[in-house]
Amino acid sequence: MSFFIGPVEIRDPVFLAPMSGVTDLPFRRLVKRYGAGLVFSEMIASRPMIEEYRRSGQSDTRYAEEFPMVVQLAGCEPSIVAEAARLNVERGAAIIDINFGCPVKKVVNNFAGSALMKDEPLATRIMEETVRAVDVPVSVKMRLGWDETSLNAPRLAKIAEDVGIKMITVHGRTRNQMYKGTADWNAVRAVKDSVKIPVIVNGDITTPQDAVHALEQSNADGIMIGRGAYGRPWVVRQIIDYLRHGVASAAPSLPEISDLVREHYDAILSCYGRHTGVGVARKHIGWYCQGLPGSDILRATINRMDDPDLVKDRLKEYFFCLQDNRASV
Repeated sequence: MSFFIGPVEIRDPVFLAPMSGVTDLPFRRLVKRYGAGLVFSEMIASRPMIEEYRRSGQSDTRYAEEFPMVVQLAGCEPSIVAEAARLNVERGAAIIDINFGCPVKKVVNNFAGSALMKDEPLATRIMEETVRAVDVPVSVKMRLGWDETSLNAPRLAKIAEDVGIKMITVHGRTRNQMYKGTADWNAVRAVKDSVKIPVIVNGDITTPQDAVHALEQSNADGIMIGRGAYGRPWVVRQIIDYLRHGVASAAPSLPEISDLVREHYDAILSCYGRHTGVGVARKHIGWYCQGLPGSDILRATINRMDDPDLVKDRLKEYFFCLQDNRASV
């Protein structure tokens, strides 16, 4: 299933989706370790990013450590998105992704994200200027359309290919569906049939079996995992193994999960600082422990803690009790 996005070779087309508040540096590095073909940044608003750069005059070059790293940009002004793309390529981005898919109200109210699927001429100008601005591949992530009466993803994908876009990712819902119902993987096939560039299917892929069904129904070239990776970065490796060999690798043992949670927690503290990191880590801890005995009590306890060391002590105690088969955790 390998293919190229411009000069970037993709050997295992199992990608981590761009997710605001989730796909930060610590989480991307974890998922990359499990073999993800590409990891995407959180969605970056182009204008605020440029304004911050002009104020600080600083450039972050950490993207190169995650090569090939995809930076996703949102915006509705072609020249601004193009400038943000240039700055992120300077930081080491291997691919620039343009967001035509975010359904969140505060994004679409600013005529960005999936709102751009309603304005194909503007979407076209954004893609054209971004492609001209950078010497790395540019991709686009979109939905099936704004609503059931305007399923224009195949047409917009063809326009994208014609202006030089190198890959299309399609979430199998309309904007008006938000995250309700189920993703329509079969509908993505119409996009695949309309272009020759790689097409990636996204939405509701949480297991290796989901991945196979999504690929069969969409005929896509690869898959993108979003919420299915919450608290389970190893699912990427399980899917890759299943696609390669028909057998998924085993999930980590409790001791391995315990070590992983603490490693991820330390990485969050290192990235954000101890004060902010405590809050950032809470959702990840909740996802890792979801479904385990006593996880509700653990989550409630940790959500009241502000001392990182106390949180680590509580996590150590929790996993020790689980491994010791003690009833009370």
